[in-house]
Amino acid sequence: MGNLKKIVLLFLFSQLNVQCQMKQEIPEFRTEISHPDKIYRITPIFDYIKTLEGNPAGLPYGSSSGSWGSSGKMWTAQKGMPIGFEITYYSLYENKYYEINEDFDVTNIKEMTNRCYPSNDEFSEEPVKEFITKDEFNKHYEPLRYYYEPFSDLIFGFAPQGMVVVWLGYGASRIELGRFQAKEITDKERVKECEEKYLSTYRIHPDTHKELIEIMHLDNPSPEKWDNYRLRYNWDYKISSENKGFKLFQIANEYFNGERENILRPMLLNSVMKEKAIPEMTTLFWETSAKERYQAKLFFDWDKTNEFLKTQGGDTTFNITINEDNTKLEIKVNGEPFPVKSIRIYPNSVMRYRESYKDF
Repeated sequence: MGNLKKIVLLFLFSQLNVQCQMKQEIPEFRTEISHPDKIYRITPIFDYIKTLEGNPAGLPYGSSSGSWGSSGKMWTAQKGMPIGFEITYYSLYENKYYEINEDFDVTNIKEMTNRCYPSNDEFSEEPVKEFITKDEFNKHYEPLRYYYEPFSDLIFGFAPQGMVVVWLGYGASRIELGRFQAKEITDKERVKECEEKYLSTYRIHPDTHKELIEIMHLDNPSPEKWDNYRLRYNWDYKISSENKGFKLFQIANEYFNGERENILRPMLLNSVMKEKAIPEMTTLFWETSAKERYQAKLFFDWDKTNEFLKTQGGDTTFNITINEDNTKLEIKVNGEPFPVKSIRIYPNSVMRYRESYKDF
């Protein structure tokens, strides 16, 4: 009888362990709701994020915030693999209610949420890759957690006239998943239902609501600017220096369309011409000796860059040259200076890399 009890207990413990492992394997992600230009804030009324596992997930409480592609706020982690969303929201500056119900491509979302992108390589024994799988990350978690960022954020952006963009966040990296279109709710009963829910949820007095509609109203807001930001062209950088000790370690791109890309060696030394959005800011990190570490920030003008790339009609290489004493940076295309808003060079006192010059 004693042995039977032991067998039963062992079985129960094994089942409990399996269930715990299954729970641990369910992915987690944070959600963000953002809007552009500070004035285009929206407020969710009903929200539901669909997950592959069927776990209920949703948006943060309150209105959108931050900038295009980044709310600047953290929220309780949601569980499951996101495969779609259903959202009803209120746009105060338009005084309109919108609704949207979309499903992601499951094959694509499985692939993208299984990726981990590099953040640094300072202590890595091997060169980092463009990305690794979550399975590889979990298998070698302790060493790899310092160099790679798994999928962690589902980010929503709401622009005028029902434009909705979704990004996937991986720490410092962000990739656009897609652009979607919400529909304005015109049925009077449905509008009334949404308004009652909005006022009660956020404890807004009807008179205050009427005043806010007048104060926050914007004439003919358009999503055109943010749709244009999504235009892509084939372009790349070629970076060189007059200093023989020059070592380029990292290129960090922040794009107008809300994406962010972090490129490390050896990828940046073997870059491939590919279709990308227009960069808003590019940061370069390089060294010419153990005492000469620098970073440069290049700020781009969207209108000028877009017009130029549009007229190129093919592959474009931005040739960046740094002078010998690291005080000047020039950017040219086809031998001609290319106009940017500004270029700033700073000493780099923080970032170190796998192939950095040693301090001793």
